[in-house]
Amino acid sequence: MSVFKLPTQGGLSAAELRVRAEGSAAPLRRRMAAFIYEGVLLFALFMVAGAIYSVSAGQVHALQGRTGMMATQFLALALYFIWFWTHGGQTLAMKTWQVRLVTHQGEPLGLWPACLRFLLSWLWFMPAWIGSWLAGWHQSKLLFGAMLVWAMIYAALTRLLPQRQFLHDAICRTRVIDHRS
Repeated sequence: MSVFKLPTQGGLSAAELRVRAEGSAAPLRRRMAAFIYEGVLLFALFMVAGAIYSVSAGQVHALQGRTGMMATQFLALALYFIWFWTHGGQTLAMKTWQVRLVTHQGEPLGLWPACLRFLLSWLWFMPAWIGSWLAGWHQSKLLFGAMLVWAMIYAALTRLLPQRQFLHDAICRTRVIDHRS
């Protein structure tokens, strides 16, 4: 197998993927561990994307070109997640924690479902950010607190949703499954 070609099913047969997609989601602890680890990895992605933008735009001040920097980092995030989800169904953190993203039928994600899931995954952050902004909470500790509380509520919603999926997965009809053999 080529170094540049990811396996499409990662050791599980198509039938096993279908069976796991019909069952409950991977354990919440493992999905949250992958989520936290993903944040560590994304820090590096943000640094590289920010450095490339800063050098290419000739940025000498942090507020100069701020909108371009945010757009570049958003695009870098989109490319990272969409590419990994459509090429094997696992980001680097998902591989580490042995979870995998598939459709509700156990099939690999296509481009448009991956794009929709990327946009809807911002439900982890945007309600708290918008609520904080509307409340006038501009201090970082208030914003961080609001986002932390919202993330815990969002994770707890899995208890109420079918197959214990996250809200954005239920809307997109995707499943994060346990990928251990």
